[in-house]
Amino acid sequence: MHDDPTAGPAPAPGAPAGPGTPQPAAAAATPAPEPGPVPGPVPGPDAGRRAGSEWVFGGVYGTVLSSALLAALQNSGEYTPFYDAAWVLVTVGAAGLVHGYAHHMSTHAAAYPDAPGGHRWRQLGRALLDEWPMVVAALPTVVLLFLAGLGDWAEPAVTATGLGLNTGLLFAWGAFAALRTGYRLASALVIGVADAAIGLAIVVANAVIK
Repeated sequence: MHDDPTAGPAPAPGAPAGPGTPQPAAAAATPAPEPGPVPGPVPGPDAGRRAGSEWVFGGVYGTVLSSALLAALQNSGEYTPFYDAAWVLVTVGAAGLVHGYAHHMSTHAAAYPDAPGGHRWRQLGRALLDEWPMVVAALPTVVLLFLAGLGDWAEPAVTATGLGLNTGLLFAWGAFAALRTGYRLASALVIGVADAAIGLAIVVANAVIK
C-alpha cells in the first residue's frame, strides 16, 4: 500500500494542533444530582438499649410521682379512693405528655428545623406515645385505690400498702435498668436499693407530715 502523496507530514508528538487537525470529542458533562431530603438518623446497635433506658426512666418517674400523689391525696382530709385514683391517673398522664413534648422540642425540632410540618407532627405523636411507661407505672396505685373503693378498705392500710408496693417497684426498676446497661448483679442490686430509697423517703415524709 502506498502513502497518499497529497497528505502532509504527520505532526510531531507534542506539537500544537493546526487548524486542519481533527479535535477529539469533548466528554459529555454529567449533570449534578438534585438535592434530596435530609435523611434522619440511622439507628445504631445501641438504639434498643437507649429505648429500654428511656422506658425505665418513665417507669421510675411514674412510680415516684404516684407515691407522692398517693401520700398527698390521702392526707387531704376526706377519704375518696375513686376520686384519688382518677387524679393519680390524670396527673401522671399529663406529666407524661409534658415530658414527651419537651423532649421533642429540645431534640428533633432543633436538629431538623427545615423538616416539613407533617413530619414534625408525626415525630411529636411518636414522642408522646413513648411516654407510655410513665402511665403504666401509675396503674398499680390506680388499681389499688379502685379496689379500696370497692372493698371499703381503711385509708391507713391503703396508703401503707401503696407506698410499700411502689417502693418495691422502684427497686425492681433500678435493678432492671442497671442490668440492661451492663452492670453486674451485685452492682445492679445496689442501684435498685438506691432507687428504693426514694420510695422510703416518701414513706418517711408521709409519716412525719401526718
